[in-house]
Amino acid sequence: MGFQETFKALSDPTRRRILEILKPGRMTAGEIVAVFDVTGATISRHLSVLKNAGLVSDLKVGKYIYYELNTSVVEEAMQWLANIIGKEGD
Repeated sequence: MGFQETFKALSDPTRRRILEILKPGRMTAGEIVAVFDVTGATISRHLSVLKNAGLVSDLKVGKYIYYELNTSVVEEAMQWLANIIGKEGD
């Protein structure tokens, strides 16, 4: 997973909101869907994009799938951006 997938995933406001929702801890897809006024299929597609970008991970527990923020990928992207900004003044 590279920065292209990461930034593509982050370009959508719904996906950014999902990441904010997951910040406190893992949630099921149903819990995430309940926050939005869209279909479950729409949120499922957004979760798939986030998962493919490595921004979220999933864990199946019984009949539920829990989604969790993958902070290492977020931190890597932030560090890269900070380096770019830091080089601006050099």
